[in-house]
This record gives sequence, C-alpha cells and structure tokens, in this order.
Amino acid sequence: MAELFRDTVAGQLLRLITGKRILQYPEERDASIWQKYVNLEKSTNMAMHGSTDPPAAEETGELATRAPSYDRAHRHSEQSPSSSSSSTTFEDGNGLVNTVSEQKVDVENGRVADIVDWYGPDDPENPQNWSITKKILVTFEICLLTFSVYVGSAIYTAGIPDVSRTFGVSEVAATLGLTLFVLGYAIGPMLWSPMSEVPQIGRGPIYIGTLALFVILQVPTALATNFGMLLAFRFLTGFIGSPSLATGGASIADMYTPSKRTYGMAVWGIGAVCGPVLGPLIGGFAAEAKGWKWTIWELMWLSGFTLVLLTFLMPETSSANILYRRTMRLRRLTSNGKLICEPQLIGEQMTGKDIVMMVLVRPFTLSFTEPMVFLLNMYIALIYGLLYIWFESFPIVFSGIYHFSLGLEGTAFLGIFVGVLITLPPFVWYQMKYIEPKFNDKGELQPEWRLPPAFVGAFAIPICMFWFGWSARPDIHWIMPIIGTGFFSIGAFLLFNSALNYLADAYPLHAASVLAGNDLFRSSIGAGFPLFASAMYKKLGVNWASSTLGFLAIAFIPIPFLLFKFGERLRRASRYAQKDY
Repeated sequence: MAELFRDTVAGQLLRLITGKRILQYPEERDASIWQKYVNLEKSTNMAMHGSTDPPAAEETGELATRAPSYDRAHRHSEQSPSSSSSSTTFEDGNGLVNTVSEQKVDVENGRVADIVDWYGPDDPENPQNWSITKKILVTFEICLLTFSVYVGSAIYTAGIPDVSRTFGVSEVAATLGLTLFVLGYAIGPMLWSPMSEVPQIGRGPIYIGTLALFVILQVPTALATNFGMLLAFRFLTGFIGSPSLATGGASIADMYTPSKRTYGMAVWGIGAVCGPVLGPLIGGFAAEAKGWKWTIWELMWLSGFTLVLLTFLMPETSSANILYRRTMRLRRLTSNGKLICEPQLIGEQMTGKDIVMMVLVRPFTLSFTEPMVFLLNMYIALIYGLLYIWFESFPIVFSGIYHFSLGLEGTAFLGIFVGVLITLPPFVWYQMKYIEPKFNDKGELQPEWRLPPAFVGAFAIPICMFWFGWSARPDIHWIMPIIGTGFFSIGAFLLFNSALNYLADAYPLHAASVLAGNDLFRSSIGAGFPLFASAMYKKLGVNWASSTLGFLAIAFIPIPFLLFKFGERLRRASRYAQKDY
C-alpha cells in the first residue's frame, strides 16, 4: 500500500512537501544501486550509431567486438555513484569513451547517453508487472472514473421536462444540454489524450486535474440563472471531463499485455455502459422530487467521491512518465546529466509540426483515408447515435404507454445493464479458449481475429430495435420491451470491444490517433441524433421509428464480415497499418 500511495497524485505532493524525505524509492534509500537502472546494451547502441535499436545487420560483425562484456557491466554496477557521477565519458587516447558502457563513442553518428530503462523483465515499477490485485484495483478505479463522467450525459435527461418549464424553452431546446455535453467529450480527447502521452505530464495529473475542474463546474451549472449559461457550462463540463472516455483505454493498455488487454477493456466497457444506463435511474427520482438541479448535484457528489478516491489510490500507469521520473531522480542523485530515457529521446526528435500533425491532422487523415478505420468509425458512430436516439423513446414508451412515474422510468434501463452482465462471461471464455492461443511468440495477433464477436453483435442490434418497437404496446406486458433492450447491450458490447481492439492492433504505431478519431466520430454523431429523436418517434410511432433504426443497423451488418475477409489485404496496401504478424 505504501508503494501504491507513493505513486498517486497525493503521494507525489507529499514527497514534494517533505523534500522527498518520506515515501522514498529504492535508489533514494540506497544510492549505490543506481546503475542497475541503466540499460548497457541501449547505451552502447547510442554510442555506436545514435539509436537505442541494435545496429543494422551489415554493421553487426564490425561492431560486435565493441559491445560491453558482462564482466565490465557487472564491475561497473558495483561502483558507487561518485565514481562516475561527475562525467559520463572519459578519454582513452583514441577518443571519447562512455563511462558506463565502456563503449567508444562514434563522433559522427553516436551520442553520449546513459539510457534509463526497466532493470529487467520483472521490474515491479513497470505497470505490466504489477500484481493482479493492484491491476484489478486500478482497473476498477478507471471504470469508476469513466462511469462518473459518462453518467453526466444521461443523468441530465431525467430533468429535461423541468428544464423546459424552468427556462421557458421547448423540450427539443432543453435537449441541447445533453447534446452539448456529449459534443464536449467528443472534442476534449483531441487535447487531453495527447497531453497524457507527454512523459513529463503522464496520465495521473490529467485525470485528477480535469476531474477536479469537472466537480467544481457542476456548481455554476446547477446554479445557472438563464438557459444560455446552463448550455455553456454543460459543454464545458463535457469537454473538461472527457479524458477518461478516451484515455481510460490507454491506461488499460499500460497495465495489460496485448493477449490480456481484451479482458481489461471488457471490464472497462461495463463502466462505460453503466453511465448512460444508470444515469436515468439515478437522476429520475431526484428530478421527480426536487427538479433538474438535483440531477447536477448528484453528478457533483458522485464525481467528487471519485476525485477523492483517485487522488489517494490511483497510481500513475504511463510507463513513459514512470521512466521519466526515474531518470530525473537518478540525475539528481548522481549529477549525471547524460542520463535519459527513451520517451525523452522520442520527444526530442518531435518538432512542433510533428505534434500538430499527431494531435490535429493525423486523427482526421486516418479516419478518412484508411478504409478500415473509416468503416469501423462509421459503424461505432451509428451504434452510438442509435443509443442516444433510442433512449429518447423510453419516456414515450414507459411513461406514455405503461404510465411509469419519472423515477420508475429509469428502472426500464436495467434490462440493458443485465444484458451486458450476461454477455461478459461467454465473451471472456471465447477469448481464453480461441483467441489467446493465436498470439505468436512476440505477443502479436493478426488483427482480424478480433472481429468474430462482432458477427454476433451486428445481428443483436437490429433484433433489439424490432423487438422493442413491436412489443411496446398496451396489450403486451412492459417486461417484453425491457427484455428486448438487453440485445442492444449484447450488440454494443461485442461491437465496441471488437472494433477498438482491432484498430489498436492494426495501427499499433498510431493507436492514439486512431482511437481519438473514433471517439470524435462516435460522440459527434451521438450529440446530434437526440435533437430529432422525439419528433421521429411521435410522427412514425414507436414501432416504425424503431424499425427504421433497425433497418439502418441491418445495412451495416456486412462491415465486420468484409473486414475479416479483406482486412489483411487492406493492411498490406496501407501506409500506416501493421503489415506482418
């Protein structure tokens, strides 16, 4: 627990306040072990040709004799910090030599640098080496964070009639409070996700900083004195609270190897589903008893609790930030300014143009020029849009047809929650039985094998729409449309997990840009659909409006099948996708 707390935002602040005298790291307690954190092989490669990667095959024979032996490495690891802290190089009469690796530095192509890395495959500070208990705790915290923000969209819907009455606007206009919140967390990840990848920042400060602002901004939202003020703060809170919705998946990937990542993403997906599903239930009774403002106060209390918990129990998951902080500690302990980690080297090589391309241009380029990305983005955006437009039919069905009260209306969403809980066990079994054995020795999987669960999910969505639309009648018990809603969570769960894992595997070097583009796509569509939902259901009726959505879902069914068959061919023709596995 002490190590977990040390790496939280609260622990780092406490270290700063006490001058790093408490919650110390191993190298701060025993300065003589600092060199075990220096990767001799990578330092040697830097001295030889200016890169941490091994030299090209044609250079291997010439350079092999210059690599440090184990005896030299072991002898240097026993030195005290003072023996090499004043300088990282020395002259041997034939040129400059790296002190740690004893490698002669190539003055034209090489660089004097001591590469700080994990000290071995079992380094406990590497998030992928954390204990199962720690991984489960952090995964739960990411799920809670995602739920605490995601619930902010649906919790507002229960108060829409009261917003309409309070500010004298139509219910369609009042729906803008939902639309702008969703639009905010469509745009937010374009800023916050790249910031969390910066080694000097990491994920923790982004999570805690934005969540703190999210909590604070609920106060002026609830106290809004006019409709414009309410809409402005709804957009801001969505924008500020968005990091967990895009970066949460990156934190999962920080902790789990590719073969295990699916399980973490699946559990995280439940947290994402719980937000829009339980929001109307949480907000319904409050809005019924106290009005729309109490839905916002509930959001503040929930997110405030999450903020306190994460401040004291959420460690940093970014390996880049962990290695950066380790490098800075070793520099302070040894006065060796040549200590550097690979994430810093990558950052040094990035120009301002590279950063702009990564943040603003590449997500759009990949989304519109890569057929695989475009098709899956459109499909996920459709599912997201259907979710929000379909949710607008629940008051029409359960209040209008079955005469549920505003509070009880929220219980109708529990069918979706039960559906995802039923789907999770067989999905996990399928992954363990059929997918994990397909990973190669390098821990890689042909991306197309992520798609078969989507074959089932693709049919579940239209089944839900037709079942719900044609069973929502006064002469049929209300449990029937609720049972039908469970098919939506089956479809959405399987499609989301398949698509997001497929994109991450197919574009490993550009995963952040691809997933940021996906988030922008789906949230933008989800933001616009609720505006015409009410009119659509009133003019077409619940049966034909739902059937229209079902026919639309049917049109997209071929996408996962086509990508499974032709995906490898498309990847080979792509400039960005991974070619070989």
